[in-house]
Amino acid sequence: MLFEKWAGETPLKIEHLPQSGSYREYYRIHGPTKTAIGTYNADKKENRAFLTFSRHFISNGIPVPAVYGESPDGKTYLISDLGESTLFNLLKERRKQTRVFPGSIIELYKKALDHLPRIQIKASEGLDYEVCYPRKAFDRQSMMWDLNYFKYYFLKLAKVPFDEQLLENDYEAFCDFLLEAPHDFFLYRDFQSRNIMIYQDQPYFIDYQGGRKGALQYDVASLLYDSKANIPQEIKTLLLRHYLKKLHEYLDYDEAEFLKYYQGYAFIRLMQAMGAYGFRGFYERKTEFLQSIPYALKQMKALVEKFELPVPVPHLYETLNRMLESKHLKKYTAEFKTLTPLHVDITSFAYKKGIPPNKYDHGGGFVFDCRCITNPGRYEQYQALTGLDPETIEFFQKEEDSETFMHSVYQILDQAIEKYISRGFTHLQVDFGCTGGQHRSVYCAEQLYRWLKEKYDRQVIPHLIHREINKRK
Repeated sequence: MLFEKWAGETPLKIEHLPQSGSYREYYRIHGPTKTAIGTYNADKKENRAFLTFSRHFISNGIPVPAVYGESPDGKTYLISDLGESTLFNLLKERRKQTRVFPGSIIELYKKALDHLPRIQIKASEGLDYEVCYPRKAFDRQSMMWDLNYFKYYFLKLAKVPFDEQLLENDYEAFCDFLLEAPHDFFLYRDFQSRNIMIYQDQPYFIDYQGGRKGALQYDVASLLYDSKANIPQEIKTLLLRHYLKKLHEYLDYDEAEFLKYYQGYAFIRLMQAMGAYGFRGFYERKTEFLQSIPYALKQMKALVEKFELPVPVPHLYETLNRMLESKHLKKYTAEFKTLTPLHVDITSFAYKKGIPPNKYDHGGGFVFDCRCITNPGRYEQYQALTGLDPETIEFFQKEEDSETFMHSVYQILDQAIEKYISRGFTHLQVDFGCTGGQHRSVYCAEQLYRWLKEKYDRQVIPHLIHREINKRK
């Protein structure tokens, strides 16, 4: 096993981490003293690009995950654990507290932008572009793929009418214009707040496996027009100025010429993102992506109203305006604009100390009695342990009654959660009780927590409290 070979110790716990916009599977592996992230991806070419770029960036001082090992079949690799804080998550949390774009987050954005020219210019020297996947450059074909992605997965699914040939003609003219910009730099491709980890108050970069040669403007536009980050225009301007100043340290360039193409790359990046929202949201029905659509429309509206591309693309503008005025799209996005995640409070407790009180005005929720499950606490070797310990977990996994019990719990909660989400409820309380609140209730609460994280991704936010052993997450 890769972890054992790297760490020299046996894993104690393996967590399956939630997926986001890709089909890669991530696992956090815990040993007695070390942790790492294991990744499975059947696409070996994509893995090769990521690992090659990672090793090159590390050798050039770029903060990216360290590569600890990879499997002989090329489908699995082990990298350093950078925690769970992304720039986007921190922005979201601190914005709730201040209701404005926090100054502390602006400083983190600046730190990330300080690294971007190094990635695009300095660290790209000697990079093996032969491993780029699926193409070596953000060329005409790559651009047309993105534009058609927007056309077929957003415009079509949102029922926005357009003339196929006229739009295709404008796409060609638009690509001609974009390709006039110098494009012999490293293009990160997905330089956005969810792909910037904040570890020890410093940015670290992930998910650059789609990197290739391209224009400088694309990546900075990708970060500043990140839809759900919803960066105010004045902050966009401030951060763009910061990037341009930093860029002068690496490149002698004409700022007016840079800005001439910048808005065009903002347009194509936003259209590519909207194509992804359409595919993942309209087609795959993933709520997280549907929730991004109102923000993307807001960003696109600002671009359309404020900037006119220096190339005639009349039908593209006509189609974008039609999209922004679409009654169907407004009705559809309104359904999700106010949709908030369902918070599920999970508590393990001891019956002899009382059932936890209901916290919410609407009442409701569930209390599950785990005393019908075989109790490891009856055996001396488990009495000092809890449902968090590997030995206890292994005990329950061998007992058929615990699996049967949890299967019934999942069925009940599946029905309740779907209904709660559809009705716009924001909280659900689920309690697991046993005699001492140490073994059975703790194990069951942990199992539900993991099940919710895996099944519902960001639609449901579970909170876990083990009352009697004073643990929470």
